[in-house]
Amino acid sequence: MGYRVGVDIGGTFTDFCVFHEETGLLKTLKVLSRPDEPGAEVTTGLNIISNNYDISPSSISYFTHGTTVGVNTVIQRKGVKLCLFTTENFEDVLEVARLKMPDPYDLYSGRPEPLVTREKVFGIRERILSNGDVDIPVDEKSVRDAISKVKRLGGEAIVISLLHSYRNPDHEKWISEIIRLEAPDISVILASDIWPVIREYERTVTATVSGYVQPKVEFYLSSLQSALKAAGVEAEPMITKSNGGVMTAERGKTDCAQMLLSGTASGVMGAASIAKQIESSMCMSLDIGGTSADVAIIVDGNPQFGAGEMIGEFPVYIPSVSVTSIGEGGGSVAWVDDQGVLKVGPESAGSTPGPACYGRGGTKPTITDALVLLGFLGNAALGYSAVDIQIERSREAITPLADSLSMTTEAAAESIIRIAISGMYLEISKLVSRQGIDPRDLSLIAFGGAGPMLACWLAEELSMKNVVVPLVPGVLSAFGGLVADIKNDFIKTIYLDLSSGNIGDIQQGFGELAREAMHWIREGQGFEGAVTMKPSADLRYRGQSYEIDTNLEAQWIEGGDINKIADAFHVAHEKIYEHSDKKAEIQVINLRMVIMGEPKKPEFKPFDKKISAVQPTQEITVFENGNTNPGKIYKRSEMRAGDKILGPAVIIQDDCTTCVPSGFDVLVDGYGNLIIERVTE
Repeated sequence: MGYRVGVDIGGTFTDFCVFHEETGLLKTLKVLSRPDEPGAEVTTGLNIISNNYDISPSSISYFTHGTTVGVNTVIQRKGVKLCLFTTENFEDVLEVARLKMPDPYDLYSGRPEPLVTREKVFGIRERILSNGDVDIPVDEKSVRDAISKVKRLGGEAIVISLLHSYRNPDHEKWISEIIRLEAPDISVILASDIWPVIREYERTVTATVSGYVQPKVEFYLSSLQSALKAAGVEAEPMITKSNGGVMTAERGKTDCAQMLLSGTASGVMGAASIAKQIESSMCMSLDIGGTSADVAIIVDGNPQFGAGEMIGEFPVYIPSVSVTSIGEGGGSVAWVDDQGVLKVGPESAGSTPGPACYGRGGTKPTITDALVLLGFLGNAALGYSAVDIQIERSREAITPLADSLSMTTEAAAESIIRIAISGMYLEISKLVSRQGIDPRDLSLIAFGGAGPMLACWLAEELSMKNVVVPLVPGVLSAFGGLVADIKNDFIKTIYLDLSSGNIGDIQQGFGELAREAMHWIREGQGFEGAVTMKPSADLRYRGQSYEIDTNLEAQWIEGGDINKIADAFHVAHEKIYEHSDKKAEIQVINLRMVIMGEPKKPEFKPFDKKISAVQPTQEITVFENGNTNPGKIYKRSEMRAGDKILGPAVIIQDDCTTCVPSGFDVLVDGYGNLIIERVTE
């Protein structure tokens, strides 16, 4: 028995969650992130864990890591010098995209410049038909001419995405062999390897984003592996994936597209485990860090998944945990525009220099500084004493803004919080409206460094059911990596009618996916435990343009029961569109298979109840609704099951601070979660 360690790197802090497999002891840690030297924070954290907790690196049996290196590479546009080979006359695939305006309410909106600009896209004379037959063989001269142009441009990598390669990838493979002979120093990425799905734009943009980040991801993961070995960690690091699972770091070097939303997804998986623990059927996760707030819907303990999630300015069509990001975090900067209107974000102070109250050189007012002036922060150190709050620094930062608004500093601070909450309210309202969800039915699971600080104000604005603050809210994303399954998605486009005459091809297609999935988890991941496979299919009525991913049962497929398959699609269509047509012909576009292996996971024991009620450690004064009110500070470590307190209150712990405004009460449940509800008269 050893220790299982989960790590998540955020914009301000890097979080560590350490779980002992035998005793169930859970330890947590935060260290400041190092954007100037990515990966250094992992080594720093391991050293602190070894020295302070007496945990030898050699006793770490499982190590998971969530990283933002891929998405940051896209956002900052600091990826490889990439070129693209397409079928001749399809060179504009990235610029044409889907012909949709980015913002239908802004006639001046425009698409972002592609990661591969037009002069770096080269058409190859070849053509494969939609049924997989070869219409025009590969013209090798056009390939060599394109390679010469890539060399002259200084291209470092080439994505090959040809028409209908999801049906027949032979031309992509042939061209890649020519490139390897003519230019062995240039990396080659095949769209048919990354995600062999129908529709050329979706396939091409996914492969392009993956190829753009691959060198940086590979370098980062190789550095991580070396750092862990040097520190004495023998376990192969596992990387959290966009789909809420994990895979080996070695696999992640080439399968970059699968880990672009790595850290974001692991936070949702951590929240999903809490949703199951509290037995709540409808939840929303709220992960607020230094830069942004990420929200996701969790139904019956399971996060919602989607395709086309945005990586920076570009969609990626590999299945991912569906997350909406909002540009308000604890480090978001408050400012006044030219019309004298108070705004918050999207600029963030990050970890360097950080909010003004950190005393690290920051001078701009942030959400964190506003909470300091309101009295909810500043009475205890943040982030395992990594930061000592300097109240006067916050006052110095907010005073000029308050003067420009003709307000007191406290009133300006309260306005900053209200503006931030209104921004979150707007985006979350859009999300729940799209999904037909009433926010009054939702429990808000708040985590991240700033989630529990702001959750009550947001829940009040949305009239949500309650707020749930987990036992280790500040490091729940790191914890999410420890509860994630080893998981991967597989897809095969077949484009057939759902009929008895085609059931053999459908069965054969699922069989191929199952064999590929088993090879991935056994050989690629080295997992020998029990596995679960979940088949589904993208189905549509004939004549429709888009499909619905419909969950299927293995016995329906094995028994060739097309009626059960059809009924499942009718039900799914009815749920989304409120109608179905049981007489219409159904088409099967894609077959899908998800494989999951469940490693040993942390299990929490119920909290002991305490006879005497928890006592505050300090009296404070907070500023609310233009008035000052007396409040109290409590230590989370002293709270036990059944404890109940009233706001205004501040609950402090090493990894996070929970702010409870007036009008809310807090109950500690049997597992130590804080259940915060609006007081009803």
